[in-house]
Amino acid sequence: MDEPRPELRADADERAEPPDFDALTPPGELVRGERTRDDFLDAVLGLDSPATAGEVAERAGHGVDAAREYLEWFERMGIVRRVTDSPATYERNQAYLNWRRVQSLRENYSTDELVEFLGRETERAEALGEAFDTAAPDSVSISAHAADTGRSIEEVWEDVCAWKTARRRITLLERALTGESDDATDRQTAV
Repeated sequence: MDEPRPELRADADERAEPPDFDALTPPGELVRGERTRDDFLDAVLGLDSPATAGEVAERAGHGVDAAREYLEWFERMGIVRRVTDSPATYERNQAYLNWRRVQSLRENYSTDELVEFLGRETERAEALGEAFDTAAPDSVSISAHAADTGRSIEEVWEDVCAWKTARRRITLLERALTGESDDATDRQTAV
């Protein structure tokens, strides 16, 4: 994850005592509940490329001033990152979101459950890989595979998406099991 801008970093006084993590409200609870906040959260989670406050406002169906306020708040929380300053553009911080998913997995499931989930996802990914006879879902030509197998493009696309999802889940489950806390959240596994 990138370092936060200087004004978002804790000062010496704030670093003198460790934070009481149990007293912190989980980010999901902070950004859920109020409909406007939900609209903006949905808008930023759907970003595939950097967007201005105006573009986020349009996606959320609210005003630009409200978008600016929520984007600044989401940036402080780590949900988005500012990409440019003039005009200010923001992107979804996938590293943070993956980190939160790993923390949630660790908090909500036992090691045995995580191992079981990992086994299932690994089997699923391997089966899909064998069905496509290739090493990675990104190397599948959906239309060519559909033509070669007599399946619909939609069916092949759904299977490719399922394969990508299984691989992402494997990465998150492995991180949850290994206690990995580095920033390599989007690394692909060998599966």
